Amino acid sequence: MERAPSAVAFASGPRLRRVLLLAPAVLFLLVFFVMPLLSDMARSVAPLQGGTKLTLHRYVAFLSDPFYLWVTAETLIVSSVVTVISILIGYPVAYLLVRKAGRWSGLIVFMLIAPLMTSIIMRTFGWQVLFARQGLVNEWLVQDLHILSARLRWFGSPGLAIAALVHVLVPFAVLSIASVLQGVDKRLEEGAMMLGASPLRTFWEVTLPLTFDGIGTGAILVFMIANGSFVTFVLLGGGFQTLPLMIYQQFNTTRDFDLASTMSTILLVIAVACLWLQLRLVRRKGT
Repeated sequence: MERAPSAVAFASGPRLRRVLLLAPAVLFLLVFFVMPLLSDMARSVAPLQGGTKLTLHRYVAFLSDPFYLWVTAETLIVSSVVTVISILIGYPVAYLLVRKAGRWSGLIVFMLIAPLMTSIIMRTFGWQVLFARQGLVNEWLVQDLHILSARLRWFGSPGLAIAALVHVLVPFAVLSIASVLQGVDKRLEEGAMMLGASPLRTFWEVTLPLTFDGIGTGAILVFMIANGSFVTFVLLGGGFQTLPLMIYQQFNTTRDFDLASTMSTILLVIAVACLWLQLRLVRRKGT
């Protein structure tokens, strides 16, 4: 007579399958994500030349140097400017997508997501094509519209670099805001207008407060990504000196890997702080 499978074997079967299915992804993350980060952190506290003990000397030197503190501050300022502009541009687009687009909403979503499928390097080169000395913008302004008598030099200007970065990051703001705005009950807005509120006051006192979670999530995402961007500044200039650029220079020019690892860890701490804020927003929304 055959024995019925035990409860332990029955429970462990699906659990074992889940573990086996997750194992490749977990192994991939451990090897290509966690281990490089741990290696960077270990290098940043490695003993100084001739020493044998772990040290925080590099962090102390970094945080006590006015130049590095200004670089960190400039990184945060540039990321904040990009975040504010992205939210100001992204909110009207998100509102149009959710409230006014109708059957065109699918096309708008496609136009938002399609650029994300293209490499950021290719998109930045696109800005170079548009704003080069012999590019399309100068051609229009000088030859076609006759607004300017001489071609302008756009490269190296802070505005062009920030505009290019905003172009990359606006979709993250739009999608974050739209996902929350879609959950706002239209009857609340209709009720406010029935009680005498103007459309502007209804938006300001009803719609906008109810979408603060989406604005916060989008702002954190944009800020975190902008905080680690360097390709746009390398290709378009802008005169900025940010932490990602400093890390790139330390790795590729001065070859000071220990200092680069210290900067990378500080940048990682900023990113983790952003993720912590996002998690707090999600938890607050869940409650």
